[in-house]
Amino acid sequence: MSTKLKVPAGLQAHTAADKIIVTGPNGTVERKYPVRNITIKAHGAEIEISAEKKMLENTFVAHIENMFRGAQSPFTYKLKVLYIHFPMTAEIKNGELVVTNFLGERRPRKAKLLKGVDVKIDGDIIIVSSPDIELAGRTASLIENLTRISNRDRRTFLDGIYMIEKLGVPLTA
Repeated sequence: MSTKLKVPAGLQAHTAADKIIVTGPNGTVERKYPVRNITIKAHGAEIEISAEKKMLENTFVAHIENMFRGAQSPFTYKLKVLYIHFPMTAEIKNGELVVTNFLGERRPRKAKLLKGVDVKIDGDIIIVSSPDIELAGRTASLIENLTRISNRDRRTFLDGIYMIEKLGVPLTA
C-alpha cells in the first residue's frame, strides 16, 4: 500500500533521515516520523507514503497536507482577554506572555511561548499564528490554560482568556 501526494506549486518538500521538510512562502515546517513503521520519500513534485497499516498512512497524509497548508498561509488562533472583577493586563516579555492582576493576584501568571510561533496582542485580542498547526494550537492552549480557575463559581467569575476563533472559524458559546 502506498499513497502519493502532489506538492502544490510554490512549495518544496524533501526528506532527511527521519524528517519531512516542507518549505514555502510562509516558512518552513518539519516533522519527524517513525522510521520502522512508515516510509516517506519525496521525489520531484511528489511525496510517496507507504506504511504497514492504512490508518498510519492516512494519518501522515493528513499531517503532510497540514504542512502544505501551513507553508502557504499561517494557522491563526484568536483569544480574548475578559475581566469583570479586576482589570487584567496581558503583555509579552522575554518570550513569555505575562498576565498581571488576574482576579487581584499579586504575582503575575506566565506562559512560555513556543519557538516558531508569532504572538501579537491587539488591545484585548491575542493573535497566535504559525505555519505549524501543532505549535499554534499548543501555544493557544497554554495561553488559555494560564487563566483557568478552580474553586470558584464559573458563572460568577468569568474572568480569563478565552479562545474566540480557531483556524479562521469563529467559535460559538
